[in-house]
Amino acid sequence: MTADVLRSPTARPLAVSNWLLSLCGLIFVMVVVGGITRLTESGLSITEWKPITGAIPPLTEAQWLREFELYQRIPEYQQINRGMSLDEFKNIFFWEWAHRQLGRVIGLAALLPLAWFAFRKAIPSGYGWRTGSIFLLVCVQGAIGWWMVASGLTERTDVSHVRLAVHLLTALFIFGFALWTALDLRAPGAVPRKIPTFGLWTFAALALQLLYGAYVAGLDAGYAFNTWPLMGDSLYPAAAPWLEPFFRNFVDNPVTVQFIHRWWAFVVLALAVVLARKLKRVSRKHSIALHSAIGTQILLGIWTLWSGVDLHIAVTHQATAVLVVASFVAAVHRLAAPGSVTESAAAPLVPSTADGR
Repeated sequence: MTADVLRSPTARPLAVSNWLLSLCGLIFVMVVVGGITRLTESGLSITEWKPITGAIPPLTEAQWLREFELYQRIPEYQQINRGMSLDEFKNIFFWEWAHRQLGRVIGLAALLPLAWFAFRKAIPSGYGWRTGSIFLLVCVQGAIGWWMVASGLTERTDVSHVRLAVHLLTALFIFGFALWTALDLRAPGAVPRKIPTFGLWTFAALALQLLYGAYVAGLDAGYAFNTWPLMGDSLYPAAAPWLEPFFRNFVDNPVTVQFIHRWWAFVVLALAVVLARKLKRVSRKHSIALHSAIGTQILLGIWTLWSGVDLHIAVTHQATAVLVVASFVAAVHRLAAPGSVTESAAAPLVPSTADGR
């Protein structure tokens, strides 16, 4: 993409970048609240999908009783929470309502600035499809969230762990895509960076680890064994139940899922070390940030197991996963930056805080 294409008197790459970074911040909070919602078993407390009217929580005793009655019809209440009091129901209702409310806020935070920037022709050429795609993905994510909840309303006592994984990975993909775009917009010339081949491999390995983290959460697999490095007295317990057909174990078996999540983390760590070494020649602070994020996350994962999946530690572990994604995206983007923009193309387009670009 040439400087002539990007140069525009109305383009405001820095302002658009700041908007996307703010959106990333909201997604981070959303993932944290989503983790609390899952760990407190609150996700099925709201049994209807009302994208607009659902923004207003029950305000009267009659409205609370109606919501509670709807919850009492689903298997989770009938088989697990039978006898729950209304006050206990209000506690789990709060987290699911907060999670959905944040989704509405993110939807507006994606739509309104996008519409404003588009109206003002402030989005640099070549970024319209990206910013539009981010908004569309946010909308799709809302639908995925309901698709996930719906899986636990009729026959199951919880949501499908596969659908939960789709929901979480979509959120993290939106986060990473928005962050990469924001960094592109802040780079000299606002010229898009191409992901290097090694970066693709590291993203793929990280995505697999995040997938298994979602499976662990969805299957409550963290409770299977609270010892580390061994699972009980062995690396993999020989007496653990085994599912048929064989490949089901990699998706549906809590013991196997926990085992993979434990040890694939070190594959990701090895790739992070290689990435950090490559990065050290370009940006030492990015290298340190990457080491710090992945090291902290592995220690938190071990601590989560040792604690018996303590709520606060487990939520911190999930929150740090978002920071790991951010550190990988920033590291790969920084590694892709050298030599990708010519000096003549970049010079007139460096974002300036003086004119808001």
